[in-house]
Amino acid sequence: MGVVVTGASSGLGFAVAAELAREGFMTFGTVRRLEDGAALKAAGVAPVRMDVTDVSSIVAALRSVRDGLAGRPLYGLVNNAGIPAAGPLELMPLEELRHVLEVNLVGQVAVTQAFLPLLKACPGGGRIVNMSSLAGRAAMPFLGPYAASKFALEAVSDALRRELAPTGVRVVVIEPGNMQSKIWDKVEQMDLSRYRGTPYERAMMHVRAQSLRGGRAAPPATLVASAVLRALSAARPPIRIVVSRHSWLDAIITRLPARLLDWLIGKTVWRERKKSQNVE
Repeated sequence: MGVVVTGASSGLGFAVAAELAREGFMTFGTVRRLEDGAALKAAGVAPVRMDVTDVSSIVAALRSVRDGLAGRPLYGLVNNAGIPAAGPLELMPLEELRHVLEVNLVGQVAVTQAFLPLLKACPGGGRIVNMSSLAGRAAMPFLGPYAASKFALEAVSDALRRELAPTGVRVVVIEPGNMQSKIWDKVEQMDLSRYRGTPYERAMMHVRAQSLRGGRAAPPATLVASAVLRALSAARPPIRIVVSRHSWLDAIITRLPARLLDWLIGKTVWRERKKSQNVE
């Protein structure tokens, strides 16, 4: 049976696609540039060029997958494509906010709409796995745009699951915490100079440093790949799967009372600013 994994050129997407191929799925991994597909081919994954923000690109990818399946069913769609974004909402350029939502939310819906007819045609119904994040449950400072896209993806997944129930197509959400991924290279390379001299500068640098430390020491992406395999293989898959080093602790944190979580975040994020104010 076939499975499509979007955003498979590196990081979590690559790990997921490679794992599914090893498990015997006929796996298609989407990339924005075909030259990024060499590693996928070596892992037994068929690379397909697709940009989730370009409808014509999605339609062309659908044709490529349909041709590649050659009459075999499409069983799974793993909506993994996404981009990070950081910055205080007060100063966030609106075009950047729109782009994050276009890629991380609208793009996922566009791909789902395109591939749903194939999933519905799968005997017994196919499965959709949406890659959310713990940021889809708790929005941290300076991750507002990214968290907004993941909160919205959680809502879309709930609505889609309930709408597709009569068809047999199941929808599962994966919620990773920090994982080892090339996304941390992108975070490290983010240009934060636009916020220099603002009240947010020290706190943002502190949060990025903390995030990078946590990301570099995080569990391997294979944990997420295993969770996706479970979502596709289990007879009765969970609606949501939290994936982190201490998933039980992260699940508790996301359920803390909002004021308590605000206090804990404030003690951590703004302590550098308070230190500097004390020095002055």
